[in-house]
Amino acid sequence: MVTVFVLSAICVVTSCTVTYKFNGASIDYTKTKTIQIATFPIRSAYVWAPMQSIFQNKLTDIYASQTRLKQVKRNGDLQLAGEITGFDQFNKGISSDGKSSQVQLKMTVNVRFTNNANHNEDFERSFSATTEYDATQQLNAVQEQLVTQMAKDITDQIFNATVANW
Repeated sequence: MVTVFVLSAICVVTSCTVTYKFNGASIDYTKTKTIQIATFPIRSAYVWAPMQSIFQNKLTDIYASQTRLKQVKRNGDLQLAGEITGFDQFNKGISSDGKSSQVQLKMTVNVRFTNNANHNEDFERSFSATTEYDATQQLNAVQEQLVTQMAKDITDQIFNATVANW
């Protein structure tokens, strides 16, 4: 009787497996093996040239570090394309003397996603992120840090929308 119980327990334990993915990706690697990430040019009215490479590096890095997808130049199972469409700053807060005290910086990226294994998941949409800085600082003094943070926020959103199925 004990032998039957032990054998049953072993069968149950070995036949049932639960997989946890801490990166949030839910990719069927039997159908999806590659990703093609096009260059995202800057199409905003205000242009800060390093923004494109910062964004591009964050985008390729997130897929390289959190998935097993091979990045290819063409014919990817998943395809990302788009452009940086907005890079704007706005006065966010006014001090008692009527001058700007906080400035909000906003970055917007338009993304076209194609899933060649399941075209029902294809989309085109905009993703954006904002951050603030003290108006006493010059934008060029904080721009790289702020753009890097916004690029990370946007690439996280894109990753979640494309392969995390959130």
